[in-house]
Amino acid sequence: MIATQTQLKYKTVKIKDLLKMQDLKIPVYQRPYKWQEKNVVQLVNDINLFKKKSAYRLGTMVIHHDSSELNIVDGQQRTISCVLLFKAILQTIKISDPSLRNDLADIEKHLVSFQFDNPVSIKNIRDNFNSIKRITAKLSEDFVRFFIDQCELIYFEIDHISEAFQFFDAQNARGKDLEPHDLLKAYHLREYSFKDEAHKLKDVAAWEEYQSDDLARLFSEYLFRIKSWTRGQSAHFFSKNEIYLFKGVNVDSIESYSYADSLRILHNFVDEYNSSYHRRIDLQKRAYPFQLDAPIINGRRFFEMISYYKLIFDETVIGIQQNSHLSEISKNIFKVIKEYPGWNRTGDTYVRTLFECALVFYVDKFGYYEINQAIEKIFAWSYKLRLQYYAIQFVSVDNYVLSENIFSDIKNSFSPQEALKRKVDYQFNMQREITELQQILSSLYYI
Repeated sequence: MIATQTQLKYKTVKIKDLLKMQDLKIPVYQRPYKWQEKNVVQLVNDINLFKKKSAYRLGTMVIHHDSSELNIVDGQQRTISCVLLFKAILQTIKISDPSLRNDLADIEKHLVSFQFDNPVSIKNIRDNFNSIKRITAKLSEDFVRFFIDQCELIYFEIDHISEAFQFFDAQNARGKDLEPHDLLKAYHLREYSFKDEAHKLKDVAAWEEYQSDDLARLFSEYLFRIKSWTRGQSAHFFSKNEIYLFKGVNVDSIESYSYADSLRILHNFVDEYNSSYHRRIDLQKRAYPFQLDAPIINGRRFFEMISYYKLIFDETVIGIQQNSHLSEISKNIFKVIKEYPGWNRTGDTYVRTLFECALVFYVDKFGYYEINQAIEKIFAWSYKLRLQYYAIQFVSVDNYVLSENIFSDIKNSFSPQEALKRKVDYQFNMQREITELQQILSSLYYI
């Protein structure tokens, strides 16, 4: 059973108190410290972003109280990162406020200490500490005060190890607040500007109309993979550690960077255009011109973006066969890839999703111009992988994209012809003989 109310102790713990919990231990069963530079950079940037708020919650900790020791069951990665951040502050930020200096000295005197033997942990700690110092060297005292006084965690303490793990499992399985797309929902709701508050109710209502499983699939199998592959990065698994890909800029508070000018112009012009009295005459509206490889504008635009790409997904993946632009060859391709023997094997599903991701990205960039040429080339490029290997794991798909990256072609092109110029070579020994696929490829002169 899950721990009872008398066995479960919980409270809110400020970072300055967490850092002084000298009884905290990392038990031997814990995994190594695996946070990467992107994770600690995101942590510091998020704290800095919210430093004008009354408080900022970093997450939860689950502790097993074992005799005199407090063993960390969940929250190890974040706790170690907070210790590194504190040590970086001591080395890089000059503190003039005497009260703050005293607080830092008190924390340093009682600072929790961990021992690390695993080479993975040691390397990541060294690399992340240097990354954090590069950021904190540019920060000021108000960041430090906010970090130690206003940043906090929800702290759960349980006496029995089995119940601690049960509670940890329940927290990670109960759901919505730990789903990556719902974490993004919470983040972008906090990012609404004051003038956009009136849109919140409508945007949340539109989001809630989507099934959670549909949103999870849209993010994990399509949007995440497309955004990763266009960057030349692996797209193996979408978790809360990858949601940084869907965090962008707040156009009302970002500095006057040169790249931000175009975002401000677009953001404000679209609103100005749609609110003009002319729209009451011509009844025309203009959607924000989203692009998957463009910077994301936080808050309202994020929710509009997801609605936009849900529509693109429905039109390009689910309802594509009803598209009037399609040739007979294109229609046959969509028919065959969901009918040939074995089309629903796990590896074949990976290949079909790869095809659909590339097609979604093409339509995102060029619309339906030269759509049949795009379908043919993307089909030949994607299903080469299916015929080349007998068994396909997702890592096979991931490595194939990163070595023959059609997403990069589309991203860096200014016309359909340029985007589709990649040569697809079928000069190899086929490990899978799939007649239906080979017939289409033969009709297109690939084999």
